[in-house]
Amino acid sequence: MSKVLVVLETAGGAIRSQSLPGITAGKQIADARGGELHLLVLGADASAAAGIGAAGYGAAGVHTLSDAALEPFTAEAWGDAVVHAAKTLGASVVGGTASSALRDCLPRAAAILDAPLCAEIVAVKSGDTFTRPISAGRALLDETLSGDVVFFTARGSEFEPAAAGAAAPVAAIDGASVDTRGVEVLGIKKTESARPALTEADVVVSGGRGMREGENFKILEELTDMLGGALGASRAATDAGMVPADLQVGQTGKIVAPNLYIAVAISGAIQHLAGMKGSKTIVAINKDPEAPIFQVADYGLVAKWEEALPELVAAVKARKG
Repeated sequence: MSKVLVVLETAGGAIRSQSLPGITAGKQIADARGGELHLLVLGADASAAAGIGAAGYGAAGVHTLSDAALEPFTAEAWGDAVVHAAKTLGASVVGGTASSALRDCLPRAAAILDAPLCAEIVAVKSGDTFTRPISAGRALLDETLSGDVVFFTARGSEFEPAAAGAAAPVAAIDGASVDTRGVEVLGIKKTESARPALTEADVVVSGGRGMREGENFKILEELTDMLGGALGASRAATDAGMVPADLQVGQTGKIVAPNLYIAVAISGAIQHLAGMKGSKTIVAINKDPEAPIFQVADYGLVAKWEEALPELVAAVKARKG
């Protein structure tokens, strides 16, 4: 029977929410193949698998592979671990959500196995045919993969997060040869924030080039915090140094699909739209009535942000009491 293996990411002993859409994509592929869904948890101590097994997520089994070399993350070590797991389990499809980590390690694993990979899929057409965007999202391509094993990464904004279900058995995979190939992580610098991660927030407020300078992002931060959301930015804003690069939303930044996306002073270049057009509700504020952002917006306001934002902030404050 065909096995579809989905690689998960964990934090604090629990599955990261960004992994859930990848499970959904994997389940759709398994169903299309008439096969089984299996989940893989990697880490120095893959103890998070117990909770994942209890949730099940429609999987036939949850597998753990523990090795000290797997933390902190390196694409080399994770690539080796994925290859070993795929061989041990006899997986015919391997993938997961297109996070920064899996975008790095899964292509390496595919290369080791000389296997094809379809990146950033947005739909499952059949057990071996997937749809992915090309030309910065201007078109969609149906791609059919063939081989003893094939790989995929799924765009998290295009698949619903998997829901918990019946419990699945948890089993350890032994005998892995994990090698960082000389890569050494000297340190990790995390951006400390009380706000949710961009890729996991229900609300995202983003500013663009029209904000002109970083100081002006303070009013966006105020609105963001009142809405309990995450702050984002266009590439033009991050390239100009207004805000840190890790806030970039777009094709070369983070792909987001919150329930509410507010774009302020963002013209809507195709590269930015590729990273947020999957949002459930899009609100755009721009002084240019011809700005491309209005083509994807559910609600648009043609106005200068200097005039519109103070009124919006005041209205939200009044509504929150």
